[in-house]
Amino acid sequence: MNKNLVALISKISDLTNKLIISELEKNNIKDIVPSHGSIFVLLYKKEKVTMREIADFIRKTKPTVTTLVDKLVRLGFLQKEKSDIDSRVTFVQLTEKGKLLKPIFEEISKKMNNIVYKDINTEDEIRTQKILEKIINNLSN
Repeated sequence: MNKNLVALISKISDLTNKLIISELEKNNIKDIVPSHGSIFVLLYKKEKVTMREIADFIRKTKPTVTTLVDKLVRLGFLQKEKSDIDSRVTFVQLTEKGKLLKPIFEEISKKMNNIVYKDINTEDEIRTQKILEKIINNLSN
């Protein structure tokens, strides 16, 4: 069996990133990159989160999260606030400008899923997702 799964996953990542960037540009969103997307996903689910929660959710280091969040703060999509109880904790939440992006992200996500799952039956979709989750677990340990 050919062992090029990692190369295929990398190619999928490259192609999805290109599609996301293209869709963002079509919506006149030029300063957001795909790596910001997971932060928005989390904040659309949960109104206020800590930097640690973001790091855990997107599986990135705290310094990387700080860089990503700070850019979104500068662009006016997020705001940060120190905890009154523990000054080491910083909370992040969407601004009104950030909330306005939700329908655009939902539409991009819908389009992405339609492309990704085209000609793939439900059984194969479920099986593939389980395998990819196992690979993520293997690489995370």
